[in-house]
Amino acid sequence: MTSRSFAPRSLAVAGLALTLGACGINTIPTAEENAKARWADVQNQYQRRADLIPNLVSTVKAAGAQEKDILVEVTQARASASQVKLSGDQLTDPAAVQRYQTAQAGLTMSLQRLQEAYPELKSQGNYTTLMSQLEGTENRITIARNDYNSAVQQYNTTIRTFPNAIGAKIFYGAKPMVPFAATTPGADTAPKVNFGS
Repeated sequence: MTSRSFAPRSLAVAGLALTLGACGINTIPTAEENAKARWADVQNQYQRRADLIPNLVSTVKAAGAQEKDILVEVTQARASASQVKLSGDQLTDPAAVQRYQTAQAGLTMSLQRLQEAYPELKSQGNYTTLMSQLEGTENRITIARNDYNSAVQQYNTTIRTFPNAIGAKIFYGAKPMVPFAATTPGADTAPKVNFGS
């Protein structure tokens, strides 16, 4: 083999490597895995909230049995939210993401009703500590959802822009991921606050 026949092959291999590199061969899986990792952070924070609820329910039970209905509602909402699972592979399915969001929103609403119904419990140390932990968890959930949405935006942009769109379509059959959105009715409207007249 002469050096002349070797040179065109080397150039062809280098050109092919450059073309494949420009098609997102590494960029697309990196962006996808980042979005999936951010989704795992969201699930982790929802699990933290679900783990705190039994302690909160026990504390409220100790304060009085007449509030049984709200405790049952919170327990049922937690069970429903825990049954709806969403894996990283389902992040491209809008219906699956919607089911998950709806289940978590139901739990959030029942926790808000619990908090509103127990003003007298605020004087109890355990209740105050648990509500503070839940509030902190809600903040962590918000941050984790924001991080997930940023990762989804980056991934979706990557698979839709040239030249990565070529690799996304040909090599991966990539589909856009679904961002996390508010599902609580009226979440886009500021609440009215009334301190009385």
